[in-house]
Amino acid sequence: MSLDPHAMLGLIYEGLITENGETGELEPGIAESWRISDDQQQIIFNLRSDVRWSDGEPLTADDVVFSFNKIYFNENIPNGEQDVFRIGQAGKFPQVRKISPNQVKFISPEPFAPLLRYAGKVKLLPKHALEDTVNRTDEKGLPEFLLAWGTDTPPEQLITNGPYRLLRFQPEERIILERNPYYWRKDDQGNPQPYIERIVISIVGSTDNALIQFRSGGLDMINLPSSFFSLMKREEEKGNFTIYNGGPAPATHLLTFNLNQATREGKPLVDPIKSRWFNTLEFRQAIAHAIDHSTMINNIFQGLGTPHDSPIYKQSPYYLSPEEGLPTYNYDLDRARQLLKQGGFRYNTQGQLEDADGNPVRFTLLTSSDNQIRVKIGVQIKRDLANIGMTVDLQQLEFNTFIRKVLKTLDWDAQIMHFVGGGVEPDNGRRIWSIDGSVHTFNQNVFYGAPLKGRVIPDWEQKISDLYIQGSQELNEQKRREIYGQAQILAQEYLPFIYLVNPLSFSAIRNDVKNVRFSGLSWRLWNVYELKLERSS
Repeated sequence: MSLDPHAMLGLIYEGLITENGETGELEPGIAESWRISDDQQQIIFNLRSDVRWSDGEPLTADDVVFSFNKIYFNENIPNGEQDVFRIGQAGKFPQVRKISPNQVKFISPEPFAPLLRYAGKVKLLPKHALEDTVNRTDEKGLPEFLLAWGTDTPPEQLITNGPYRLLRFQPEERIILERNPYYWRKDDQGNPQPYIERIVISIVGSTDNALIQFRSGGLDMINLPSSFFSLMKREEEKGNFTIYNGGPAPATHLLTFNLNQATREGKPLVDPIKSRWFNTLEFRQAIAHAIDHSTMINNIFQGLGTPHDSPIYKQSPYYLSPEEGLPTYNYDLDRARQLLKQGGFRYNTQGQLEDADGNPVRFTLLTSSDNQIRVKIGVQIKRDLANIGMTVDLQQLEFNTFIRKVLKTLDWDAQIMHFVGGGVEPDNGRRIWSIDGSVHTFNQNVFYGAPLKGRVIPDWEQKISDLYIQGSQELNEQKRREIYGQAQILAQEYLPFIYLVNPLSFSAIRNDVKNVRFSGLSWRLWNVYELKLERSS
């Protein structure tokens, strides 16, 4: 079976427990059961006794303790998991202790509602293969683990615990995975899973190339952009594939401005004139009113999307609807112009927008050139904002250059972003909304290089950060919903992110692939262990 490259990580690694891709409910996995203490601050996981790594070595509580204490909670090993496991205002990590070879205990410093989901879903790593690399350091004093496994690592040295293991890597061509003979799952008849022996992940470079390969029979599954839906729908029967619709995807496209007022090595991150514009609330609210969401959905997404208006996805039970008080911004150019005038802007005789000092309103909007959807969004935003007198210079950057500019140099005006994932748990957004979160993009702190000076944290920004911490500590579901409702209202009132479109989730999958249980809530291969491949003659 052949796939595109985004599928790899979920095929070779697992955590303690799994998530049902259709319902979002947690289910036993490597941990066959668990027990939560009455005070909700301790969880004991009971591991299966027959679980092994892909090299045949037993997977035990030692591996769990090693994965968390020595890697994920290691301040010398930067990783995204550290954000979500920092608990409370103090940002302390939970304690992870071995009770027995097949039992491990997580102890939270205070009540932490998402602890079970987070502790259960983090990918485990093998102690016997990686412990030495964590203990040894290079000439800079950094753990050798940071460079332990790379594209030149022999496949047999890449130890995994998921349904597949690496067989071969061909740079810029393909990744070949083979069934992990030590994988723990068996079906009701006692047959080992997964059923499919080999998976080929093609490194295709772009969505267009992936589509070409799928249509020619080179791929069995692809994520299907809305721009290709009509074309592929006409070919569905003839091409012997099915287009699965999982409903609104846990993903959103958005516009954000650089609100960071700090300096770095004596130089402002943002031109002070532009910074004053971006930090004027009426400016951001006017732009929200000036973007035509309906046209964007119809023209760019072929009608296959819904307007998005919240930090929390509509699929989550914590989503606050407009009927419940969520502020929204309908397309209204008159209202946009009125807000700009309230914010101290004015129009010259040519209809161009100027600030109070006569500076024409002109800024650069960044997007990554490898994603045509976001490029098209940028083109429409440029056109929409011209209707209220703004000049937007759309700049397309190669993806790595884009990421470096946005997250490291912090030298940008505005950008189009794409957030993916999060599922039903709202605390997944804490790394975005915490004032020192790794993707607190609109007012980013720095983690590498020269420090910032004069970074300003407005009251509303601090309040949202505090609410996300408070929500993670609250165990009563109704109270949690109220807390995240407050956070959503503040986010929409102050608009650090201007949400645009929540696309529908589509995948095209060959009819030869059986037992597909497709859901927009999760990744399409969440039940890969059940899939079967029955090629037509």
